[in-house]
Amino acid sequence: MNFNLTEEQKMLADTAREFCEKELIPHEALLERTSELPRELELDIRHKAIEAGLHACNMPEDVGGIGLDCVSYTLVEKGLARASQALASCVLRPSNILAACRDQQIPHFLEPVMRGEKRDCIAMTESDAGSDLKGMKTRAVKDGSDWVINGTKHFITNAQISDFVVLFAATGETATAAGPRKRISCFLVDLDTPGLEVLKGYEHMGHRGSYNNILHFNDVRVGDWQMLGAEGEGFAVVNEWLGPGRLSVAAVCQARAERAFEVAVDYAAQRKQFGQPIWKFQGIGFPLADMAIDIRLGDLLLMNTAWRVDQKLPSAAEDCAMAKVWCSEMLARVADQAIQTCGGMGLMADLPLERIYRDARVERIWEGTSEIQRLIISRQLMRHSGA
Repeated sequence: MNFNLTEEQKMLADTAREFCEKELIPHEALLERTSELPRELELDIRHKAIEAGLHACNMPEDVGGIGLDCVSYTLVEKGLARASQALASCVLRPSNILAACRDQQIPHFLEPVMRGEKRDCIAMTESDAGSDLKGMKTRAVKDGSDWVINGTKHFITNAQISDFVVLFAATGETATAAGPRKRISCFLVDLDTPGLEVLKGYEHMGHRGSYNNILHFNDVRVGDWQMLGAEGEGFAVVNEWLGPGRLSVAAVCQARAERAFEVAVDYAAQRKQFGQPIWKFQGIGFPLADMAIDIRLGDLLLMNTAWRVDQKLPSAAEDCAMAKVWCSEMLARVADQAIQTCGGMGLMADLPLERIYRDARVERIWEGTSEIQRLIISRQLMRHSGA
């Protein structure tokens, strides 16, 4: 087993982390104070990311991306994710399923995204269709050469600052032995299309400056050319996106756990009580050791999973599920203990810990809950056993 990074990978990791420290983290206080991401700041970060070679680094070379392997991209994701999500997302990493764009979709959607002129968002979740995506009620009905879409999506991240949405909707049903099964298709829809409303979403506990929106589709008419992939094969498109998406969540959690740990270690080394640094008390020093073990295990699992994805091993979905579960739950433990280590100061906005603690809670829910990840893992276990 060779755990060494290539020189290029080291450079990428250093570039991403330096960009984060210089261009992202200094603006965290503004977002925490206002809960708003100024448009001029978003565009300025996007422009600088393009200059730094970080823009669309997740996209393949044949569509204009850098074509990073999964290990390299995971290192970049970790470097950027030390900052709050709203700021890290200004360095655009478009939905990788856009690489499937064809014909008119390329100049209208893909190429502007690759140039940094447009931003995409994803719309799958509905109020009654979260983990059970097949329960979605948003429908697209064929009308001549068009499709007419009706329904509502919610929890749509950053729709209000995006230009188009990658939408999943039911386009019919197929009879199966287990009963009717919805056919899910994928569409690319401009957010200024008549009949499409982008509404403010719910107030939430974390991720200040990152917006969640509600999308209402009221007889929204799109052309047949706007369907991404074949009719009824939306879940095939989803699967191309979900695995890397879950691994990205794991990378984000790993990065923020490391940042929280660094703050806690520094505080424990500097803070004195009863005439000595507090790390010398076992009640502080031992939990720090446990945090270090947790973080090391998370990093090994994260990077090994990225390597396994690069090797195209058949267990990739199971591996990504494991990485997401461990890293998201590990972040919760580390963030909580980091605050405990710093005592009252851990709750103050002077340190990033209370923000990391708040932001950490959603990581066990979005991109597939921890329960869904365990379901994926357990199903794979049973398949391996022949059950």
